[in-house]
Amino acid sequence: MPSAFPPGEPAPPDGALPPQALEGMASRTFSVYVHVPFCRVRCGYCDFNTYTLPELGEGPGLTADFVRAAHAELAVAERVLDAGRPPEVSTVFFGGGTPTMLPPEVLGDLLHDIRERWGLAPEAEVTTEANPDTLDATVARTLAAQGFTRVSIGMQSAVPHVLRTLDRTHDPANVETAVAAARDAGLQVSLDLIYGTPGESLEDWRRSLEAVAALEPDHVSAYALVVEEGTKLAAQVRRGQVPAPSDDDEADKYELADEVLAASGYDWYEISNWSRGAGSECAHNLAYWRGGDWWGVGPGAHSHVGGVRWWNVKHPRAYAARLADGLSPAHAREVLGPAQRHDETVLLGSRLAEGLASDVLSATGRHEVAGLIADGLVDGVAALRGTVVLTRRGRLLADTVVHRLLPD
Repeated sequence: MPSAFPPGEPAPPDGALPPQALEGMASRTFSVYVHVPFCRVRCGYCDFNTYTLPELGEGPGLTADFVRAAHAELAVAERVLDAGRPPEVSTVFFGGGTPTMLPPEVLGDLLHDIRERWGLAPEAEVTTEANPDTLDATVARTLAAQGFTRVSIGMQSAVPHVLRTLDRTHDPANVETAVAAARDAGLQVSLDLIYGTPGESLEDWRRSLEAVAALEPDHVSAYALVVEEGTKLAAQVRRGQVPAPSDDDEADKYELADEVLAASGYDWYEISNWSRGAGSECAHNLAYWRGGDWWGVGPGAHSHVGGVRWWNVKHPRAYAARLADGLSPAHAREVLGPAQRHDETVLLGSRLAEGLASDVLSATGRHEVAGLIADGLVDGVAALRGTVVLTRRGRLLADTVVHRLLPD
């Protein structure tokens, strides 16, 4: 089941934001995220807000209702943000779920709606996630013609038994086909991997990394498997059917990923992300990590504008019903105070290879930097330039670093 809502205060029925959240919006970056909540199969490790069509009581109008509601939410967003005069959209990201379960023309219609309301900045990044089995030459060409610039393909592993444990149903051979289709269409390509799956050996993980390197994508994401409460995998671990992921095993696999990807021409730019240099990073995710503004469209989608964070109702039918009644789909929100915004700046900024400016830290936090250098967690040369940059060991112990930089 999808994870529970975070706590928060009730969101206004019309979605209105406090005036201070909109102040200065025109000078900040603005992104749009579209959450498509449909999957063919629910993977055993996943607690995202996704649903198979049979779970929802499959009907011919279900996806049409979602699309109609997503357009309606864009209209709400335009009205709510009007006073802030948001800039042109710098990044758009279609995630899920599996966005490519919808026809590419439908995704293109939503992108067109975004463009009509706010415009797209020159060189705007427009990404969709895709399952390897749903991305062929025709789909890729249509996505490119609709204005998409990038696809993020859920590869997860190149090893069949690992994919089976994750309940991934795609054919590993289709990853190569999907990458070729995207590249032939002129799209940038990102491949997403998961490490630490029960039963995955270090050699299995090396095989996946070498398969990725051979495909030469523009970008690679590699995330450690987390056993989320309420998932099938959590139940299997609890019953002793599969072992829980090991911190030491995942650390070994992270180090191997960094070694193999670096040797293949990739630079880390965020703890779990590597690219082939400037222009290949995921600009949308960088907008999150740098504290930009974004509006999240869709069931359960989260948004952030000017220190106000909110999240939509989760069920697709409830989402569509609220918008059909002329209401905002926002379920609850949180207005961040100065201390919370500072802590998030440190938490997110310290994850980036570009580093965190030391003058952002409190006096106590700045005092901790010397000890972090001595412990091999922070780069000493970068610190002399006034920037906190994690070493590889520091990336493995990023939570420890943050706790020491935020001692209060």
